[in-house]
Amino acid sequence: MTVGISVEKGKQDTPPLELHYLGDKVLRQKAKRIAKVDDEIRTLAKEMLQTMYSSQGIGLAAPQVGVNKRLIVIDTDPENPANAPLVLINPEIKKFGQQLCPFEEGCLSIPGVHLDVIRPDEIEVSYRDEQGKPKRIKASGLLSRVIQHEIDHLDGVMFVDRVENEIALSSQLKQRGFALKSVQRIA
Repeated sequence: MTVGISVEKGKQDTPPLELHYLGDKVLRQKAKRIAKVDDEIRTLAKEMLQTMYSSQGIGLAAPQVGVNKRLIVIDTDPENPANAPLVLINPEIKKFGQQLCPFEEGCLSIPGVHLDVIRPDEIEVSYRDEQGKPKRIKASGLLSRVIQHEIDHLDGVMFVDRVENEIALSSQLKQRGFALKSVQRIA
């Protein structure tokens, strides 16, 4: 699960990419598969990691920086220099575990909003790494949740679409200046 992309884990004064926020239509588009993993994709992944670290996040999907590609970056332990980030290109969940669990989620595209979302605790995911090699991992706990959250972004879904507590959702969105009409409930 190591990445061949070297990135300093720290906040930059000016992150290389600009985040997009709830209400921006780019976040609701289904991202396109990446046909070829090349230096352009590796550069994008590196800049996404730099932007994620600068924003104090643990995951970021390409649509969140206005890029309509199926690419996500994750680091569930950004304070630990020894923990290598993950780059997942064209990730696809192959299997969901049966145990569902609620957990509070937040999102760099909806700053300040933190609400419980119910998701499977375990998943199995296939993807290509930053060299274009096919990979498959089993993930549980926080890593599983972050992968699911970021893959949702690739499908135009945001975590607030999955929140069941409508009162808390409405309240937090309003407090942070986001419109409830931007939420697209998942049935």
